Amino acid sequence: MSATADHGEERTNPAGRLGFEPGQVVQELGCGDDVDQELREGIEALTGQDLVDEDYDDVADVVLRWFRDKDGDLADALVDAIELIDEGDGVIWLLTPKTGRDGYIEPADITEAARTAGLSSAKSVSTGKDWSGTRLKSNKSKR
Repeated sequence: MSATADHGEERTNPAGRLGFEPGQVVQELGCGDDVDQELREGIEALTGQDLVDEDYDDVADVVLRWFRDKDGDLADALVDAIELIDEGDGVIWLLTPKTGRDGYIEPADITEAARTAGLSSAKSVSTGKDWSGTRLKSNKSKR
């Protein structure tokens, strides 16, 4: 595939901006009726695999965590997500509703929860009409 084709995929597939790669195992948590189906389908198209759910019993390369302000404690949810990713290489994409949408979470609250969970925010992007994504990485390896 040429570099031009890669850039074209990034423009047409919302998942292209998020760095998903062929063969990655993506575990999805917090999926509901309100999630961005186009993003989910784009991730599956890029990885060549279906998203796996909370019942998946191996480590994932990426955790896709949909989270709204009424979903409980964000720091706890992120700590739980850390346990699901590949030690040292895994990424968590935290997807939250955009400003003004039902379930919106303040960026400062995301930063605080990530810090509490031992994660650092590496990148935030718009992932669709209603959702924003924050790329989180572990500050230290798991035991």
